[in-house]
Amino acid sequence: MIDVFAESVGIPMNRIHCKAVFGEGFVGDIPVFLAKPQTYMNLSGESAGPLAAYYKLPLNRVLVFHDDMNLPCGVLRLRHNGGNDSHNGLKSVIYHFRGNREFARLRIGIGRPPGQMDPKAFLLQKFNNTAQERIDTALQEGIGALKLLLSLGLSETARHFNHEQKYKHIRLQTMPT
Repeated sequence: MIDVFAESVGIPMNRIHCKAVFGEGFVGDIPVFLAKPQTYMNLSGESAGPLAAYYKLPLNRVLVFHDDMNLPCGVLRLRHNGGNDSHNGLKSVIYHFRGNREFARLRIGIGRPPGQMDPKAFLLQKFNNTAQERIDTALQEGIGALKLLLSLGLSETARHFNHEQKYKHIRLQTMPT
């Protein structure tokens, strides 16, 4: 998501800072910092925490992207805050934000593992063609959501965006990946 958004708004991701590939720029007149932690996903807070502290970012101005097995593949959901949903990367981020959960999340659905497949193996495998198409579509929708977020704010964007994704969620639940 970071790469696709950065490219769409012309922000070069060309620096390394706080264990992350980092870029900064403007979307319109709004300053934007983008970071892709280069730690293991389960340790991404080791990058996100120091970045937020270094730039003195209030956490209500931070948005974390993460995958979510509880959403069908290709469905996005924008949330104001919340728990870690047993996501080890989010656990790390919350820990490095000193337990503060008051940051927004854009969840990207990857679906559940088929049958009795080990969730860890599912997370590490490549997407099949159908799933990859859904993810690619979701990334483009995510660009729109992020641009809307910057202009309308989180509450209005979440209300509008999640309503659209709700119906996509229902359609995709019945389609095979």
